[in-house]
Amino acid sequence: MKLVTAMIQPEKLPDVKKALFEAQIHKMTVTNVVGAGQQKGFTESYRGAIEEVNLLKKVRLEIAVNDNFVQPTVDAIIKGARTGNIGDGKIIVTNLEQCIRIRTGETGSAAIG
Repeated sequence: MKLVTAMIQPEKLPDVKKALFEAQIHKMTVTNVVGAGQQKGFTESYRGAIEEVNLLKKVRLEIAVNDNFVQPTVDAIIKGARTGNIGDGKIIVTNLEQCIRIRTGETGSAAIG
């Protein structure tokens, strides 16, 4: 079992969801977050004052998958999120020690579904 975590551009979420659904991956958690990466932000003028914005809006996807779904999940995220520009995001794959479905008490890969 693995936990696939991806940080993507907010406007790419519909494309990523479409690619995930096409890969038969329907379960995910989506969170709006802010962060800084290689982009390092930008400056803008607000009411005559220069503001440096270094925390940019991103979307965080968390998807728990069984081992045979790791590569299709990663491929789908890349397919939907890639623009070729700085700021496309990151994908992190970590081991998932345990998963428990609260409703049924199932554990392990059966709980992921």
